[in-house]
Amino acid sequence: MFRFTLLFSLLLHWNFGFTQFAPAAGEPGSTAIAHDSPLFKAWAAGAEVIRGPLRIGLDSLGFATAGEPEFALGQALSNGLVSLGDGGQAILTFPFSLKNGTGYDFAVFENSFDGIFLELAFVEVSSDGENYVRFPATSLTDTNWTIGAFDYLEATQLNNLAGKYRAGFGTPFDLEELSTFAELNVNAITHVRLVDVVGSNQNEFCSRDSGGRKVLDPWPTPFPSCGFDLDAVGVIHHNDPASTHEISTTTYQVYPQPADQFQQIVLREEALNISVVSITGSEIKNVKVEKNSQGIQINTATLPNGTYFICLQFKDNTAILPCIVAH
Repeated sequence: MFRFTLLFSLLLHWNFGFTQFAPAAGEPGSTAIAHDSPLFKAWAAGAEVIRGPLRIGLDSLGFATAGEPEFALGQALSNGLVSLGDGGQAILTFPFSLKNGTGYDFAVFENSFDGIFLELAFVEVSSDGENYVRFPATSLTDTNWTIGAFDYLEATQLNNLAGKYRAGFGTPFDLEELSTFAELNVNAITHVRLVDVVGSNQNEFCSRDSGGRKVLDPWPTPFPSCGFDLDAVGVIHHNDPASTHEISTTTYQVYPQPADQFQQIVLREEALNISVVSITGSEIKNVKVEKNSQGIQINTATLPNGTYFICLQFKDNTAILPCIVAH
């Protein structure tokens, strides 16, 4: 009987190991976006932090103290970080409101040093600073095992949770997922709120995902730097008033979709530059655009299957278009 029970437990644990979501940064299919990606147009400009305790339920131990709120401002890897503690919060504001564009709209950066010791946070947004809507998070980490203070998590079992990628790589979020909420204007997001996941497996302390499952991460971690360590929040789509020229799809035409051997771009307005960027934010190709050119063909035959972005730079604005390569 013992052998059967042990085998069943091992099979259950193995079953949860199946890939469900995007893998770690640098692996095929990852959605991690590098901190120096040209996709980022701005960074958080204001931060308010409400610290959580070193260990929830034992407030006598004190609260997280590592870092300062201003360390979360500016580009990732540039200013240090601020630790939230168990259940702590950080509220970020920006030079201009965020908007729902094509693909991902912003990304959150944590400081995991190896991509497997992961400290997580829920992500919420607001268009008035009062009413927040949380991205529907999912954790498939097996709750039959407790995640100890120095244990590891698997990125493929996590979705819509900040902190699933290592330092220098942001976890991206798409406002389109929240477009049905009446209390939210996804084209005028003024605040992003991060709420530390309390990774305890104990019912009285644990955090739960949108499906009611416990969200585990390393716990307890009664250190000054406990909880989610916020590095930065990068903006991909925002309402910059300096960009007064709205790009419509009548300015360009891109086909075929998905692309196989090539991606054809027809220009009806002069473009200054065209580049192809990977999902991780690395520039793969840069295409020189001849003056008055009306058509560009990008060779995609050598690109692995996957999602890319085509950046069309015009005089007054930039269009970022998804490009799916499927051979």
